[in-house]
Amino acid sequence: MTTLRSRAEPALVGALVLGAFAVGVVCWLAGWHLGADSAVYRAGALTFLHGDDVYTPERLTTLPSWVSLPFTYPPAAALLFVPLTALPSGLTWGILAAVAVLALAVVIRVSGRFRGWAVAGLTVAALALEPVWKTIFLGQINLVLLALVVLDVLVLAGSRWSGVLTGVAAAVKLTPLVFVAHLFVTGRWRDGLRALGTFAGLQIVMFALMPGDASRYWAEAAFDPDRVGGVSWIFNQSLGGLVNRASHEAAWSTPVALAIGAVLAVPSVWLVRRWHQRGDTLAALLVTAFFGLLVSPVSWSHHWVWAVPLVVLLASKGRRAWATLVAVFFASCVVMLVPNGGDTEFGWGPELFVPGNAYVLAAALGILGLTARELRLRINS
Repeated sequence: MTTLRSRAEPALVGALVLGAFAVGVVCWLAGWHLGADSAVYRAGALTFLHGDDVYTPERLTTLPSWVSLPFTYPPAAALLFVPLTALPSGLTWGILAAVAVLALAVVIRVSGRFRGWAVAGLTVAALALEPVWKTIFLGQINLVLLALVVLDVLVLAGSRWSGVLTGVAAAVKLTPLVFVAHLFVTGRWRDGLRALGTFAGLQIVMFALMPGDASRYWAEAAFDPDRVGGVSWIFNQSLGGLVNRASHEAAWSTPVALAIGAVLAVPSVWLVRRWHQRGDTLAALLVTAFFGLLVSPVSWSHHWVWAVPLVVLLASKGRRAWATLVAVFFASCVVMLVPNGGDTEFGWGPELFVPGNAYVLAAALGILGLTARELRLRINS
């Protein structure tokens, strides 16, 4: 039975990956426009290869006509996305969709005790979660970054390579830098230094390859959250988004959001250290992930793919009711059902403020509630 399960799992996951790629091929041949973000990845790499400005305030000329978005990623991302330039522009989405499905299956396999058919079934079920399907629809790379960090922190721990994948993930998007801090907080100093070295090394390479663009990114683009979209838009599910919506983008919004984040850092770090020392390494990692989503200036709803290992962890520990509740919450598309866009968010009343900030409030209350629970257990022990 064990042998059959071990053989079935790669076959089933492989079928899902090939199915995702087949859908991508069909969409390409049909001329459908899917994966705006994957088009930006490819365009940024093409622009880099052409020697043109990647961080121009104007539209990249290498973008297809139906996309008009800036390249908002660190310079190293342009280098790492170069393999996408070998593909026809319309097929980029299909490739990234297939890779995303594979990454999703890997995360589920590593995060829980499920094997064989269960991994394939959970992979299909996870597609119903709003952060997951939106990541795939947009051609985003969130699931790949999730897999890199999970593999690095949970599987490669203790190896000479631990930290490298986290450094690579941070070089593609800055937000995974929070996991470098996680390595230090949990006492994995060598791994943390290796992650920092990987991240810094890739930046140095880009300063050598594209000095003007690299300088422009670190002097301007990296510190301009408006470059990636309106911070008060509902789909920015971060503390910064919540405060900006509540204050109508007042000048003091960012300092207040940072102050709230600093307060939440105390219980978050305590939980991470306590759970890591107890051997609950995935639970500790999830606290860091959700704290990072809260304090990031911009956390689009599709960045919340960390809901996947959370559901798997809860189900593996026998917390089926909680696993179901979290799954239903992220599958409900609650943040898509609230009126939004333009100045709409500024007119919300209390009845819309809660669902309009659902991810933020759930994560913040979750960290505080779990801290209170752990303190109670510590006192009673």
